Amino acid sequence: MFAKKPTRSGIIGGLLAFVGMSAVAAVLIAAAVTPAIAVTGVTTNSALGVFDELPAYLKINDLAEKSSMYAKREDGSEVLLASFYAQNRITVPLEEISPFVVDAAIATEDPRFYEHGGVDLIGTARAIISNATGGDVQGGSSISQQYVKNILVMRAEEIADPEARKAAYYAATQTTIERKLKEMKLAISIESKYTKDEILNGYLNIASFGGRVYGIESASEYYFGVKAKDLTLAQAASLIATVNNPNNLRIDIPENVEYNEQRRNYVLGRMLAEGKITNKEYKAAVAEPVTPVITPSSTGCQTAGGAAFFCDYVTWIIKNDPAFGATEDERWAAFQRGGWKIMTTLDVELQAASETAIYERVPKIVPEGDIAGASVSVQVGTGRVLAMAQSKDYSADPEVVASGANYTSVNYNTDSKYGSSTGFPVGSTYKIFTLIEWLKQGHGLNEVVSGKVKDWKMSEFKNSCEPTGGPNWKPVNYAGAFDSTTTVMNALKNSYNLNFITMASKMDLCNIRKVAEAFGVHRADQKTLKSNPSTIIGTEEIAPLAMAVATAGIANDGKTCTAIAIDEIIDYKGKKITPPKSKCTQSVTPAVARTTAYAMENVHSAGGTAARADVGDGIPWIAKTGTSDNAEQNWIMGSTSKVATVVWLGNVSGHVALSNVDFTNGRQYNTKQDIYRDIMTVANRQFGGDPFGAPDPNLVKGKSVSVPAIQGLTKEQAQALIESVGLTFTDGGEMDSELPLNTVAKSEPASGEPTAVGGEVKVYFSNQTLVAGPPNVVGMQGTVAKSQLESAGWKVVIIPDQAPAPATTCSALPPVDPNNPNPNPAPTPTPSPCPSAPNPNQGKVLTQDVTGGFVKPGATITLHVQG
Repeated sequence: MFAKKPTRSGIIGGLLAFVGMSAVAAVLIAAAVTPAIAVTGVTTNSALGVFDELPAYLKINDLAEKSSMYAKREDGSEVLLASFYAQNRITVPLEEISPFVVDAAIATEDPRFYEHGGVDLIGTARAIISNATGGDVQGGSSISQQYVKNILVMRAEEIADPEARKAAYYAATQTTIERKLKEMKLAISIESKYTKDEILNGYLNIASFGGRVYGIESASEYYFGVKAKDLTLAQAASLIATVNNPNNLRIDIPENVEYNEQRRNYVLGRMLAEGKITNKEYKAAVAEPVTPVITPSSTGCQTAGGAAFFCDYVTWIIKNDPAFGATEDERWAAFQRGGWKIMTTLDVELQAASETAIYERVPKIVPEGDIAGASVSVQVGTGRVLAMAQSKDYSADPEVVASGANYTSVNYNTDSKYGSSTGFPVGSTYKIFTLIEWLKQGHGLNEVVSGKVKDWKMSEFKNSCEPTGGPNWKPVNYAGAFDSTTTVMNALKNSYNLNFITMASKMDLCNIRKVAEAFGVHRADQKTLKSNPSTIIGTEEIAPLAMAVATAGIANDGKTCTAIAIDEIIDYKGKKITPPKSKCTQSVTPAVARTTAYAMENVHSAGGTAARADVGDGIPWIAKTGTSDNAEQNWIMGSTSKVATVVWLGNVSGHVALSNVDFTNGRQYNTKQDIYRDIMTVANRQFGGDPFGAPDPNLVKGKSVSVPAIQGLTKEQAQALIESVGLTFTDGGEMDSELPLNTVAKSEPASGEPTAVGGEVKVYFSNQTLVAGPPNVVGMQGTVAKSQLESAGWKVVIIPDQAPAPATTCSALPPVDPNNPNPNPAPTPTPSPCPSAPNPNQGKVLTQDVTGGFVKPGATITLHVQG
């Protein structure tokens, strides 16, 4: 197949090439025979000008080495996630290469390798003549020359610019006398600097063995599944045969095996002719069939299993970050060729828990639509990404992705520049930023905020970032149109929309956006966050990782740390490469952050929207749930003081209501919480958690004002006055009163009482049905009192009081005894009834049940009269 006879023009060209080459023979022979002799005097021969202009020295750069990505287990042991390479190469020293390989290479490629000084003119001349006259096709390059050519090709492949790379590759491989001269001179130069064994070792490590397999060690492992030092004679000959035409003799392609065997037998023949093997060894090896044991090297993120999307995220960090090079091409080339050992932030146990929690509950293919789930966990205070999972299989191969809906290359957890996702509407999780701005303005959790359904005019919202024009807006709560007026604390617990819209209307929408940005929140498509009224309830499309970073910032006393995925990078020489570092910024004061956390702890209390997600181990945590319009996206974000986790379920594309989808464990609002709980169960076991700082009492209570004096005002006047001081007006209806009709009779709380800003003031209005009460007639004669009251229009009921008058007694001495006028002792008086006397209260009013005040006209008055 490869030993084609040359054409007539090829013969003539070969002879001319030989004549041209002979022009430099006088100079080269000296260097070839004695490597130490310098190439001098060539400038006297004009025919050798081109040779004289060539560089006299070739620097041998480091070979391209594959890079590998690792994660750590809880015990500190390392787990390989994936390897990457432009050239699959493992560099090994000569002593770790089978002698059969060394002998095969020298016998076939350069029998006088240890004799010449870099250029074998005898071999070159013989090859040119043989090729030109129609004999066996032979190579004319020494091992040193081939080494030079491979170095120049490798340099070309390292060039990031495609056009420059193509030009350099052509210059290194073009079939011209000028290139051959350059190759010869550079071969002589490296012979003067390196030993023969160093050159041979370099050649065997740099040589191409087909596809992306480079170097004898990687070739041995890939084609035969053994180390280079363990190759048999037949295997060694087969690999050296491949070097002759790597892509046409590689044995991982079945149709090439026959031709490889032919070339292998030629190699064995050369080894026999050069005395490297015995005739018996030759016959045994020739009789052995070429039997590949293809053992692919792990390459690319698809080998990382469930952590493939995290692996992909790391590769995008390398491609995007200027710390690794000026351009993306340069950064990627450095990564694929640099032999980096990348220690990632991934926690193996938490990653496994995340994968299991997702896979058990969200099918890879959801019949109802293009629906998926994802989760991401971030370490509080460091920004380290500890776990990242999603409900699809990873593949970067478009053909594989097209083969089934279970495959995707899109990382749903990250932004567009880190995996192509443009994010998803975050629903009510975004309310946290309205709450934070509310607290920053000095308002409190216990302030009451209106949750009434109404038509909002855009002019009712302040927005210093962008215009807020447009039609009226009539939002409702997730569960429907009902009045949810309540405290801010309770509104967060129940995730009421209307209360947060009212809160936002009292602030600048631009400032709410700035709060989100301060916590690292941004649109996944890299566009600026919007600040129109609908963003209050989560219409912005954001990636789960951004929300996890923000949640961790709240849990970290308001200090937000950007996400990082790489702990350390060390190249194959042991040199450290500095990866991107997390940047921590104080987003809000600790007082505001702690009060926010206090409110978020209430979200998972009994009756709260996140109650199902509670791990139940007693470790304090904060939470917020969210659902977008039509239940197309569903979220939960939460954090302990150590780990923050966000779970997302939703439509990747399309508009299917998740409320119509049956996940493995039921509806979406349960599924997301079950996933969160399972992940955080493991996170809490590993990382623990501490109580959050105490909230600011003033921010819990909030601002307060006194209820204004409104008695006697009209409804319009009272409402305007109440709302002007930041209170909420509620119409309590009519009540009996003597005040003018439809004026304020009373309020609850009463005028002058202190009330939390936003608190409800229930106002009652007079129906003007009361008049001044009857006069006091106690002490008057009952008949007279009755007559006066009845004449004034009152109804009178007299009840006789039959209680006896107070008992009285009289006492008298016995008659005087004439015989004893002064008895001793003196006689004791004897009690006796007194004479009857008239009762001074007879017929008078003793008590009256109604007197003064204001009562209904014609009311009945009850008089108690002495009987």
